[in-house]
Amino acid sequence: MTIHPTALIAEDEPLMRERLKDKLEEVWPELAIVAEAEDGDQALDLFAQYRPQIAFLDVRMPGRTGLDVASEIGARCHVVFITAHDEYALKAFEAGAADYLLKPVETDRLTAMKERMERKLATPPMDLSDLLAQLRSSVQGDAGRMKWVKAAIGKQVKLIPVGDVLYFQSDTKYTRVVLASGEALIRTPLKDLLAELDPEKFWQVHRGTIVNLDAVSGVLREDAERQFILLKNRQEKLPISRQFTHLFKQM
Repeated sequence: MTIHPTALIAEDEPLMRERLKDKLEEVWPELAIVAEAEDGDQALDLFAQYRPQIAFLDVRMPGRTGLDVASEIGARCHVVFITAHDEYALKAFEAGAADYLLKPVETDRLTAMKERMERKLATPPMDLSDLLAQLRSSVQGDAGRMKWVKAAIGKQVKLIPVGDVLYFQSDTKYTRVVLASGEALIRTPLKDLLAELDPEKFWQVHRGTIVNLDAVSGVLREDAERQFILLKNRQEKLPISRQFTHLFKQM
C-alpha cells in the first residue's frame, strides 16, 4: 500500500494559503495536507497534533514567524519556506538546507520543489541553524517597511496605519489612499510607495493601483482579457492589468 506524505501549511494570508493548497493538489496530488495554520502559534499546536513530514511555513507571520516555528520543529520535519522576493533571502535559501517558494507560488517552482522533497523524505531533516541565522538577519532588515501614511484629510494631516489602507491609486498629481471609512490624498508616487510597502501584503495590480491583499475578497473574470479585484464590503471593482493577471490565476 502506498503511504502518502503529509504536510502542514502555515500562512496568515487566506488567499495565499488557498492558492498554495490548490497548486499542491494540482502538482502533488499524493501529498496529504493534514493541517492549515493562520499563525506561528497555531502551526506549533497543529504540528504537535498531526506530526506532518513537511511544513510549509510563511517566513513572516503574526506572533511567531515561520523562522521561529522552523527553529522548534525543523529537526522533526522537512521545511519549505514561503517568502516574497528578497535577494538576500534567496541567496541564503540557495545555499541552505531548506527549500523555498516565492509568492505568488508558480507551478514550475512547485514541481521542482516536489521533486527535491520526494528525495529528501527518504532522509532525516537537515540542520537548519545556519540558514535560520542568515534569514533572521534578512527579516530584521525589513524593520524599515512603511507602517504609517501621513495624509491630508480635509484641513487636517493624519497618520493612517498602513494596514487600514484598502488600496492606493494614482490620481493626477496625487495618490488616493482609500480606506473603509473614506479616503485621503498623498503626494508620494505609486512607485515610491511600492518600494516601502510589505510585498507580502501589498501587490501592484495595475499601473495605477496597489491593493492590500487583506482587503481582497476575490477576482471577477468578465472574459479572457478583463479581470477585476473584488473588495470586502466595497462595491467598486479594481481592474487588473494583463501583466499582473498571473498573480490571481488560482482565485
